[in-house]
Amino acid sequence: MCGFAGEFRYDGHPADGGAVRRMLPCLASRGPDGEGVWERGAVALGHRRLKIIDLSEAGAQPMTDAELGLTLVFNGCVYNYRQLRAELEAAGYRFFSNSDTEVIIKAYHRWGAACVERFLGMFAFVLVEHDSGTVVLGRDRLGIKPLYLAESGSRLRFASNVQALLAAGDVDTSIDTVALHHYMTFHSVVPAPRTILAGIRKLPPATVRVITADGRATDTRYWSPSYTRTDLGLETPRDWADALLGKLRTAVERRMVADVPVGVLLSGGLDSSFIVALLAESGQRGLTTFSIGFEAAAGESGDEFAYSDIVAKQFATDHHQIRIDHRRFLPAVPAAVAAMSEPMVSHDCVAFHLLSEDVSKHVTVVQSGQGADEVLAGYSWYPPLAGVPREQAVDAYAREFFDRSHATLARQLAPEWLLDRDASREFVAAHFAAPGAQTAVDAALRLDSEVMLVDDPVKRVDNMTMAWGLEARVPFLDHELVELAAACPPEVKLAQGGKGVLKDAARGIVPDEVIDRSKGYFPVPGIRHLEGPMLDMVRDALTTSAARDRGLFDPGYVRALLQDPNTPRTTLGANQLWQLALLEMWLQDKGV
Repeated sequence: MCGFAGEFRYDGHPADGGAVRRMLPCLASRGPDGEGVWERGAVALGHRRLKIIDLSEAGAQPMTDAELGLTLVFNGCVYNYRQLRAELEAAGYRFFSNSDTEVIIKAYHRWGAACVERFLGMFAFVLVEHDSGTVVLGRDRLGIKPLYLAESGSRLRFASNVQALLAAGDVDTSIDTVALHHYMTFHSVVPAPRTILAGIRKLPPATVRVITADGRATDTRYWSPSYTRTDLGLETPRDWADALLGKLRTAVERRMVADVPVGVLLSGGLDSSFIVALLAESGQRGLTTFSIGFEAAAGESGDEFAYSDIVAKQFATDHHQIRIDHRRFLPAVPAAVAAMSEPMVSHDCVAFHLLSEDVSKHVTVVQSGQGADEVLAGYSWYPPLAGVPREQAVDAYAREFFDRSHATLARQLAPEWLLDRDASREFVAAHFAAPGAQTAVDAALRLDSEVMLVDDPVKRVDNMTMAWGLEARVPFLDHELVELAAACPPEVKLAQGGKGVLKDAARGIVPDEVIDRSKGYFPVPGIRHLEGPMLDMVRDALTTSAARDRGLFDPGYVRALLQDPNTPRTTLGANQLWQLALLEMWLQDKGV
C-alpha cells in the first residue's frame, strides 16, 4: 500500500520541500487515494496513499503523533497490527486511528528500532523523532517493499522508487560498473545496496538504519535464517510436509487482513493453486481469481488456462481469464519498462503489468505465489548442486546460474565498461563464505532467498502491481515459513523434481493434475521469441544515438544478436538480445 518520499538534511539547512513535491507524481500510481506532505526543519516527508486498512482520513500519511513526538511514512502492511495494538493498549497507549501505520509509531516508541522484530508483514518506512532529529529507516525481512536512497553531500533523499529520486534532480546517473557486471552475469540481479545508477542505492532487506541529526548512520541487520538443521522434532518427509502446511495455512490467513476484498493471481501452477485451495478450505466463498494468457509464438504456448480452469472450477472461484493479443501486447512493453524501478529482464514483467491493469479494476489486494521456488528448491539449478562438496559450491553455482563467464563478458561489453575482476563471482563467494548453510544447496537457497528473490521476482511483482494501485501479498515469504523451509533438509525439498515437501503438503488439497504437472513458467512468447514489431522495437533501442553514445556493448556482439535474434541464450535459456535491449530501453526511458 502506498508510496513515499522525503529528504533529510544534516548540515543545519531546512529540507527542500519542493524536491519532495516533485517526487510525489512519480508515486501516484502506488497511492491513487490521497496525498500528504509534512515538513519540519531538516526533514520533509511526502506520501501517496492506497487505502486498504482504515479507509478513513484518520489513516492518512505522513502520520504524526504529536504526544509522542514522532512522524512516519510507511508502505506495506503489518498483518499482526491488531494483536500489537491490543498489547500496546494494555501498556497504556491511546489510538486515534484503526491503521497499522499508527501501530508502527506506538511500537517504535515502546520498543525502539527493535520493534521491527515484532512485525509480521511487508514494510518499508521512515520515522522521524521530533526532539532528537533522528531519522529511522526500516525494511522488511525479505525486501518485499522497496526503499531507494540518494545521498549527496549532507543530504539524503529517499523514495519508494527510483523514478521519484530522478524527478527530484541532482542525482549521479552514471553507470555503476559493478552493477553492470552483475546485470550481465548474475542473471540481471543487482544486489543491495547497489543499483545500475551510481548515485542511487537501496536499503538492504531486514535492515534498520538509524541516522542521527548530524548524519551519523548505524545499520542493524535484524533477521537471517541460518540454513542449518535444527532440532524441530521433524524426522520424516511427512513431518516436514505437515509442518509446512501449517505454516502456509497461517501465512495465507494473515494476508487476508484488509478492509477491502482480497483476490488471488492464479497462474495454474502449484503455488498459486495451493493458496486458492487453502482459502477455500478456510471458508472463503466466491473468491475472485485471475489468470493471463498470450498468443503463441514460435510454437510455444502462451497460456496455462487448462490448469487454472481446473482449480477455479474445483473451488468455485469467480474466475477471470485475461487473454492478450498482439495489439495489446506491444504497447504494454514500454509501459512495463517505464514502471520498473530498476532494469528487470524477466518477460514476466510485461505479463504482470497487463495482469495488474485488469485485476485492479476488480480488487485492490491480491495474494500471489511468488517465492516458493526460491525457498523450497523449485528451480533447475538446485539439483545439480546436490552432493557437491561445500568448498566447490561457488563454482558449481556459477556454472548453473550465471548468464555468462567473466571471460565471455569481456568479448561482449565495450572495454571501457569491463571490470578487471569477476565481481559477481566475488559477491557469491563472500555470501557462500558466511556462517551457516551446511551444504551447497543450502548456500544457494540462502543466497537466492536473500538476494535473487528480492531483486528479481519480488521486485518485479511489486513494481508491476503498484503501477496500477494494486497491492500483492506473498504468503510463501511469510518469514516464519521461510525459517522452516531453511531448516528443512535439502533432499526433502529436492524430492519429486523439486519442491517435494510442498507437493506432499498439497496432496489431497490441490488437484493431482496440478501437483503432478511438469514445472511451468509464466509464458510470454512474444519476448522469448523476438520477431516482427517487437524485434523492431529492440533494434531501435540498441541502434539509437543514445545507445551508440553510451557504448555499453561491443558493436560486433550487438550486430551478431540482431542478425540472429533468438538463438543466443544465456545459461538458463533467456534471450541474450532482450537482456541488452531491456537495459537500453530502461536507461532511455529514465532519460539517463
